[in-house]
Amino acid sequence: MNIKTKNMALSVLLILLATVAGVAQESYRQPPKSVLDVLNAPVTPSASVSPARDYMLLAEGVRYPPIADLAQPMLRLAGLRINSRTNGLHLAPYWIKLWTKKISDGSQAQVSLPAGARISFPVWSTDGKHFAFTNTTANGIELWVGETASARAHVIKNLSVNALMDAPVQWMPDNRTLLVQLVPSKRASLPVAGTVPQGPNVQESSGKPGPVRTYQDLLKTPYDETLFDYYATAQLAFVDAESGRATPLGQPAIFETVDPAPDNQHILIARVHHPYSYLHPVDDFPKDVEVWDRNAEVVYKLASLPLADQVPIEGVPVGPRDYQWRPDAIATLVWAEALDEGDPRKKVPYRDRVMMLDLRRLKAVASATHPVEIFKTEQRYVSMQWVEKDGPVLISDYDRDKRWRRTFALNADNLSETPRVIWSRNINDRYNDPGTPVTRRLPTGQRAILRYEDSIYLSGTGASPEGDRPFLDRLNLRTLKTERLFRSDDKSYESFVALLTDDAKQFITRRERPIEPLNYYLRTLNQDNAAPEPRALTQFPDPTPQLHDIKKQLVTYKRADGVQCSFTLYLPPGYKEGTRLPTVVWAYPLEFTDPTTAGQVSGSTQRFTTITGPSHLFFLLAGYAVLDNATMPVVGDPETMNNTYVEQIVMSAKAAIDKAVEMGVTDPERVGVGGHSYGAFMTANLLAHSDLFRAGIARSGAYNRTLTPFGFQSERRTLWEAPELYVKVSPFMYADKINEPILLIHGEADNNTGTFPIQSERLYQAIRGNGGIVRYVTLPLEAHGYSARESTEHTLYEMIAWFDKYVKNAPPRAKSTQQKTAEK
Repeated sequence: MNIKTKNMALSVLLILLATVAGVAQESYRQPPKSVLDVLNAPVTPSASVSPARDYMLLAEGVRYPPIADLAQPMLRLAGLRINSRTNGLHLAPYWIKLWTKKISDGSQAQVSLPAGARISFPVWSTDGKHFAFTNTTANGIELWVGETASARAHVIKNLSVNALMDAPVQWMPDNRTLLVQLVPSKRASLPVAGTVPQGPNVQESSGKPGPVRTYQDLLKTPYDETLFDYYATAQLAFVDAESGRATPLGQPAIFETVDPAPDNQHILIARVHHPYSYLHPVDDFPKDVEVWDRNAEVVYKLASLPLADQVPIEGVPVGPRDYQWRPDAIATLVWAEALDEGDPRKKVPYRDRVMMLDLRRLKAVASATHPVEIFKTEQRYVSMQWVEKDGPVLISDYDRDKRWRRTFALNADNLSETPRVIWSRNINDRYNDPGTPVTRRLPTGQRAILRYEDSIYLSGTGASPEGDRPFLDRLNLRTLKTERLFRSDDKSYESFVALLTDDAKQFITRRERPIEPLNYYLRTLNQDNAAPEPRALTQFPDPTPQLHDIKKQLVTYKRADGVQCSFTLYLPPGYKEGTRLPTVVWAYPLEFTDPTTAGQVSGSTQRFTTITGPSHLFFLLAGYAVLDNATMPVVGDPETMNNTYVEQIVMSAKAAIDKAVEMGVTDPERVGVGGHSYGAFMTANLLAHSDLFRAGIARSGAYNRTLTPFGFQSERRTLWEAPELYVKVSPFMYADKINEPILLIHGEADNNTGTFPIQSERLYQAIRGNGGIVRYVTLPLEAHGYSARESTEHTLYEMIAWFDKYVKNAPPRAKSTQQKTAEK
């Protein structure tokens, strides 16, 4: 046999083997040109307003990095993904161009960056005169400093930033000094793994309960621990932004928290230390929480926190947490700590307390100074937000059973004042969301709620039955009366960005309309707080004019049990009214405690139509109608709502299809369903328990809940507490019932809790083994979401090709949908 004949025979054999095994290596494919043209549209810059309110920074990012970026070395250690060449995070987002823009006259200057720059988003100095950023090179991360007025930037030489942990670069309150985490200059050589094992790898439990989510990228061996120490250990240093001189602070360590105090003399530090865990990420590792002075002397030790390996489900660790500086004080620590041992199932009068300690008193008195308790929360403490002067603080707690959040206003400088409840609502009640307090960076470097006379400002999405209409309100802290200063009109989507004056007479918004791209505007209120036509600060062009003819409409309806539902109906360019189209239903289930909040509308049809990433909206360019964000509410008691999960999502899906058919836009014989993550879980369940759809697309999902035994999504019960439930909601257990074609897509390096690639692998094998039609596509190097251009293009190719074959061109079915669904 000659060489040519041998090669031909080998090729035939390989094809036969691939056919038998159902596995083949393919090249990256591209979707249709109409999709590529939109996918490749220019990127709109991101914006940041200076603390001085006189300039903006505009940064152009990279929407789809090449697959070569994902192919950079990656170590998966302690819940982190580390690029071993740069000592930074693997696939960290980066920007490639940077401009300064003067708000008063709109003048703009481009910041000169090195060729091939990959910069982090800049960090403003408190006075707004400078900004700092990092630049990632092939073998390290540089530190750069820019001057706002001149738009000039320069590199700080002979320094290498360690960008793995919290805030690698930040400004000190003096506006000249940077506090930076550096790669230690005297770091030893990289440890080499031994080829001969030194002994077994051992894990042991003490007999106390320690439920744990199914985390990924964890430590597995002692050598992993050595590698983690090597890359995560940083040297803190003060770096002079002008001279570039670096002054080391303390000894190298792994710093989870590095937070300068308002007084410029103290730093709050959380240092991670051994013993590590092979079941938990670095966030749960033991740590010492301390206050250092500028000589790295420990002024105060707040806590030595053990490994958080015994935290109950939906519980919190014991000991201080959410530790931070009080922003309006010189050097005062505040934190929360549990009064119920962190266990939400314990019956106690108070679950948490908020503590405060003025460090100046440590020097004023000889004896130990004890912290002061400023508030107790009946339910679980959620957050505290400080007003910039005179002591007011907003503290929130959360009732997990009722899903209820309350916010109290109190004065930390006058604890004799009775705390007042200023907001109280179900967390899912979007219509009554008061908004988020507007903050600003103080001269001390800390952020606090901006206060003007007796008032603060609130900005929110302004959810309503007609859709979102963002707003800016003023709340009087003395009377608790609210005044509306601005609300987006009903023909656009305009949201608050930043105040330019304390009295809110001038502020910046970003506005968009269905055929008008997002741009930034300056609004000026008159004496009656009316807002005349704003002045445009940017003129970003429309990157995708070909999408102008896409129509969208908010549609509401009720499912069989009376729960209100909704979707945004998208119709393709050139749609002729009355034409029934193949339709894509794309959804993500959410849980609610009552049907009222479950029926609330989210989103807005007045936003600029933009399609990016592996979006299902690209189906519009292939002639489909899309029911976007078709609500799939799961309503009930938090402890048991998932008992009827399957019934409720089937009911919701049927209602959505029926409504679209009633409107005359959907062909009921040609409907496909899809979702990502928990939406993929939903998709597989809908195919297993109904015949409403002709095919499905499930991306990066989890399908066997026995592999996530300590809960999933909002499910509190473990597998051992509710085994029937875990089986019932697992589409893997009903793989023989999935008799519609399903496309499974999964990133091979998925890093999301619970969605290991084995979930898709096993579902594929189960469906294939039962004779179902299934295609399983794995994306090399991709995580839970897909990043690379090649992966994005290929995912869109797969999705469109799959639905074109099994939905758009599907033959009529012999039985009615309702009849087959009832049989299932």
